[in-house]
Amino acid sequence: VLPSLLCPYHNHKFELYSGERLEDMVASIKENGVLSPIIVQPDGDGYEILIGHNRWNASKLAGLPTVPAIVKAGLTEEEQLVFLVESNVMQRGFSNLRISEQAAAVALRHNEMFSQGKRNDIIRELALMENSDADTSTLIPADSKLDSGKAVGAEYGLSKGSVVRLIRIDKLTQELKALVDSGELSIRAGVELSFLSEDTQTVIAECVEECKIDMKTAKKLREAADGEGYIAPDTVHAILCGEDTEPKPKPKSVKISSDTYTKYFSNGEKPKEITETIEKALAFYFEHMEEQ
Repeated sequence: VLPSLLCPYHNHKFELYSGERLEDMVASIKENGVLSPIIVQPDGDGYEILIGHNRWNASKLAGLPTVPAIVKAGLTEEEQLVFLVESNVMQRGFSNLRISEQAAAVALRHNEMFSQGKRNDIIRELALMENSDADTSTLIPADSKLDSGKAVGAEYGLSKGSVVRLIRIDKLTQELKALVDSGELSIRAGVELSFLSEDTQTVIAECVEECKIDMKTAKKLREAADGEGYIAPDTVHAILCGEDTEPKPKPKSVKISSDTYTKYFSNGEKPKEITETIEKALAFYFEHMEEQ
């Protein structure tokens, strides 16, 4: 297939190789060509890449006129994602993926709508296509009685809590996922923000350069959201900038000694009358102080 006829998958969730790793792949392709064909699906007059984004990118940089490809037609959206995600997990190893990439893999595996049998078939096909001894021990029987959280945890070596957190991370916008990957936003803080609407997450991402989001701030944002996860932009800015956390000055209480009190007031005067008198006296005092 001509490289110009290929385009990345529309919901591609994985970072392309860069630096030395990309340079090594380009050098290998220049010397040996693309040994394993990429997998694509028809897309208009061209093809959309399911597996092989790095090989395609390196082939372009290497100046190859064509890229060997296998065309898959009639795949469901779910099957397309399985090809995309599982190939990356097999090639890179789950622990080597970025947090957002791990989240994508876990969220897909946790999706009960997808047939476990179909997924197992795709993994076996990938292993055969790569001509590798890929570990397929993580294949789970289609009739497994494990609950989804435990099943995914067992497959990727994660606790059930980690599975839940990664599923929440997958619900973040791309901008916030990037912050989790870079470490600027903790996973737990990201979980809190994942309950907010996409519009609100976008506003938050725009403010990150000015205000760091810690766990305490993330919780405040979640608490401020309505039932749909929405927070007015002004409120987002106020919370992130700490405007709503500044302690308000406590009202001062002034006591008058009994000796001073008895000089000016008799025991028969009511508290309201005493207050009014003191207010008038203070007003008179400060008025004359300004004239001096």
